[in-house]
Amino acid sequence: MELSSSDFANISDNFTDVSFVIEDGTLVIEKRTVVLTSGDGHKEYDGSTLTNDEVTVGGDGFAEGEGATYSVTGSQLDAGSSDNTFDYFLNEGTKADNYEITKTEGTLTVTALTDQVTVTITENSGTETYDGSEKEVTGYTVSIDNDLYKESDFSFSGNASVKGTDVGEYDMELAAGDFTNNNDNFEVEFEIVDGKLEIKPVKVKVTITENSGSEIYDGTEKEVTGYTVSIDNDLYKE
Repeated sequence: MELSSSDFANISDNFTDVSFVIEDGTLVIEKRTVVLTSGDGHKEYDGSTLTNDEVTVGGDGFAEGEGATYSVTGSQLDAGSSDNTFDYFLNEGTKADNYEITKTEGTLTVTALTDQVTVTITENSGTETYDGSEKEVTGYTVSIDNDLYKESDFSFSGNASVKGTDVGEYDMELAAGDFTNNNDNFEVEFEIVDGKLEIKPVKVKVTITENSGSEIYDGTEKEVTGYTVSIDNDLYKE
């Protein structure tokens, strides 16, 4: 307050020796406490980013007419948790020295999709006719019952191929264990629809031509034996 002894005068004739001693007093203005807290958020994975732009003001709060603006930058896309980060900017006329400001960041949490995704793997099939050479069918097609899950979200470690030479049916024999889900946002089941390579027999025409003969009668028994064979496919042998 800065009073001094000269500010005071004795006006009582009853006292002739009066001294004024000043003991200083003070006005203390303490800082206001302000707690800024960004909002929490929680949802099941749906392919969109989780955000929460809300910031609440706690503690003593700002004085009337003063305050701040906020830039909330926190986000969470995949399953997991992260801090809802933010920055604050004091408004014009709001002095930082008048405040004790504490930031508390909320938590954004995304959980994995609870509905199971079914990925159907359909092995390719093929039909061939036997010709003595090795035949092959490769590959598979993919069907997924959830649009959020993509073929790039899983990997394949098997052999999508089946080979055969002789007539018969050959299974590709893929297994669910050949496929691995790489996206933690989903619970995934792989189902296999069997495909096969079928090699059918080739049609072959075998012509048997009986031998013929001509003899002149002489009272004895005559005989013609044997036949000749003609085959219209070089793979088929007599």
